[in-house]
Amino acid sequence: MLTEERHSKILNAVNANKSVKLGELCELLGTSESTVRRDLNALAQKGLLVKVHGGAISINDSFIFVEQDIEEKSKLFNEEKKAIARYAASLIDDGDFVFIDAGTTTEKMIEFIPDKNVTFVTNAFIHAKKLAQRGFKVFIPAGEIKLVTEAVIGAECVSSLQNYNFTKSFLGANGISLSGDISTPDRNEASVKTAVIKNSRNVYILADHSKFEQITSVAFAKLGRVKIITDKLVDKKYLSATSIKEVM
Repeated sequence: MLTEERHSKILNAVNANKSVKLGELCELLGTSESTVRRDLNALAQKGLLVKVHGGAISINDSFIFVEQDIEEKSKLFNEEKKAIARYAASLIDDGDFVFIDAGTTTEKMIEFIPDKNVTFVTNAFIHAKKLAQRGFKVFIPAGEIKLVTEAVIGAECVSSLQNYNFTKSFLGANGISLSGDISTPDRNEASVKTAVIKNSRNVYILADHSKFEQITSVAFAKLGRVKIITDKLVDKKYLSATSIKEVM
């Protein structure tokens, strides 16, 4: 198959489906991963698609390249985040073993958590301190500190989390999309979230309305695997993909 023909088939697939995975393109074109990667690089350089980890997405989807730090995030949608956090905290029951992710919305949960016999694991050192001050038993996984999000990440963190079995987990996200699933810009943070989800009975994504129709570099969960808590759902099409609770 000529290069031009491969490029045409790739663009048709990406634009028709909004996103496409590397393996799907290999099967479609009947060629190797290395060839498809070269094709994706060439098309991305021409601005015809956006190359992401494991595939590509259409340039018509909103793609977030830069992650805001904690200080910037803390100034956005405070009332919405507070409402989301209050509802999320109400889901915690006596005897639960809970993971709380790093993030500004998950942090707001802490003041609303009921005084019950609950044990927590968190990869956010600020969250850990606040939970301990509330009198809860708290564990922090080992790993590397990422200052931008004030989170513990890395292979050692993932390894630590694989030993736990959570009754409930509350995670943040940077992007929610039907084509890009639940995503975050950082591969290391995605690995942590994936490890938590794998070992959780119930997984809740805390995300205000601005996170919908957004895609970031690394998908860490399928929509159908999680439940989403948001302030207001603008596009009802997501209701066919997963369970969503609106709190405002």
